[in-house]
Amino acid sequence: MPIKSLIRTIPHYPKPNIMFRDITSLLKDPIGFRITINELVRRYADMEIDKVMGIEARGFIVGAPLAYALGKGFVPIRKQGKLPAETIGHDYELEYGTDRIEVHTDAITSGERVLLVDDLIATGGTAEAATRLIEKIGGQIVECCFVIDLPDVGGRKRLEKLGYSVFALCEFEGD
Repeated sequence: MPIKSLIRTIPHYPKPNIMFRDITSLLKDPIGFRITINELVRRYADMEIDKVMGIEARGFIVGAPLAYALGKGFVPIRKQGKLPAETIGHDYELEYGTDRIEVHTDAITSGERVLLVDDLIATGGTAEAATRLIEKIGGQIVECCFVIDLPDVGGRKRLEKLGYSVFALCEFEGD
């Protein structure tokens, strides 16, 4: 079963002319969710990875079971003010302003090899901010992994231009 068929599209959300790719329909399907995680485990089982880091919030849903199946630790990358211990953050530009993501300062040890996970890559702004944050704390990014790539929006190319390897399980053309 192709997982793409389990991802619903919601037109004009969150604003007109945007086709929102919603993975909640994939996640609620036990077979589709299992296939998603198993495909990622198959890809990363033989790679040297120390930690899986997931971007809030859907990156947690995919990253945590992937880390568990790989026998690796999981580290959440959160929005500002959500983590209880000492954090380090990275500010980044959004379409209408700025945002900040953070991790605990002791999330990884310098030199650890990190797999970055999120549900979707669109413009790549949040993913790029996450890569910068991981590097600030001494991590080496093995790959940036997504369930969905929107190639027409340019996020994959943005990350690849910065030297990162990018993988996605499926693609949706258009916005």
